[in-house]
Order: sequence, then structure tokens, then C-alpha cells
Amino acid sequence: MCFLSFYDAEPENIPEEDFRDKTEGFLYNGNVLLYENDQKNCHENDRSNEVKNLFIIVGLGNPGKEYEGTRHNVGFEVIDRIAEKYNIAVDGKKHRALIGKGMIGGQKVILAKPQTYMNLSGESVRSLLDYYKVDETEELLVIYDDISLENGQIRIRAKGSAGGHNGIKNIIAHLNGQVFPRIKVGVGEKPPRYDLADYVLGHFSKAEQELMEEGYDHALHAAEQIIDGEITAAMNEYNRKKKEV
Repeated sequence: MCFLSFYDAEPENIPEEDFRDKTEGFLYNGNVLLYENDQKNCHENDRSNEVKNLFIIVGLGNPGKEYEGTRHNVGFEVIDRIAEKYNIAVDGKKHRALIGKGMIGGQKVILAKPQTYMNLSGESVRSLLDYYKVDETEELLVIYDDISLENGQIRIRAKGSAGGHNGIKNIIAHLNGQVFPRIKVGVGEKPPRYDLADYVLGHFSKAEQELMEEGYDHALHAAEQIIDGEITAAMNEYNRKKKEV
């Protein structure tokens, strides 16, 4: 907390909420007095301290109950599992997303689920990056579905094109670059003559869901490695092709 002086004694008849001393130009907050002219600098310093060493993890999906559990929402599913493991409530509404702040190991993190619908995900990601002033090449991780991978298989990249994924395409457009870490979670290849939109907005079968649960666990572990600066180790562990049985 940035402050100029402490109020030595608890003042009488002062409400718990902030108030301004009209004669001295001070703002009272608890036991701290802030001088009016320095409030802006204090807030900026507090914000700078808050966001130091911050890592943003974004899971892509569509908002609304009708999209829960669909192939296109696997990014949300991974965020939910990270949030559950680390007791992070993802219920704040900022930057066109549901967000939650917490710690993973010794790293401050923000978990985010954009509420823009998939094709406009970049609007939320851009807002998050601008506000928290993080470097997307090292302090951003995006998790999303990939129809080119088998159900539950994951693949990690430090950069790359959108590969036909509209959410990633929109993020790349808003960032003016494609250098940011991502975890792709396989949802299986689209069957022949099947409409792509219908497929990615469809639900998993029971057998597929079992594979996805394993994939979500792997994505969570990979995210932990990436946050810890071990993206190469994560790639070596999870980017290997599955052996034929």
C-alpha cells in the first residue's frame, strides 16, 4: 500500500469507508492517510506491484450453458481444472472475460475465460495484455481445441499460425503477431461429410470423454511446466506421437 503517513490514533466518528478531509486534502482509508495530489501515483505504484511477475493463462471457448462440454470449449475445461486444483475462483468479470487471480507454485497467475464467443477471443486477450502489461511471448499461455489431434492428445507450441482455428486467428490479429505459447488439446478429426461447426459444437461420446479427462490432466501439468519456465521439457514430454498399439 502506498501512503504518506499513518494516523496514530483511531479517529472518532470516522466511517469505515473512505472520506476526504476537506481542510487538509487527505483521503482516509483504514489507518492510512493519502494526500490528494499523490493518489494517482500511489494507485499506479500499487498496480505496478500487483502485476509484477504475472502470468496469464487463457482458455478459449463459448459462454453459455448450451456450449458446456462441447469440443470447442476444452480450453474452458482446462481452466476449470487448474482453478479447482489451486483454489482459484474464476468469477470476476473484467476485460470481457471471467477471470480469477491466484498462485501456482510461486508464480502469480490470472486465469481467464473470454466471454466474447470464440471468434472474437482476441478482443479479450488484447485487453488483458494491455492492462496487466505482460509480454505475450513469455507470460501468456492460450489453451484451445484442435481437430487435427486425437481425443485427449495435447501438443505444445511456443509460436505458430492459427491452423484454421478462428479463435487463435483473432488473437493473432489483435496481437499483430503469432509468437505466444499455446497448448492444443485434441478433440478428434471431423468425420467425412460432417459440418465443421456442428462437429466442434457437438459433445463427446462417453468413450471420448474418458480420453479427454486424461488430456485435461496432461494439459494442466503442461501448463504448470510452462509457467515454471519449462516449455521445452513440456514439449519433449507431450509432443511425441502416440505409438501404434
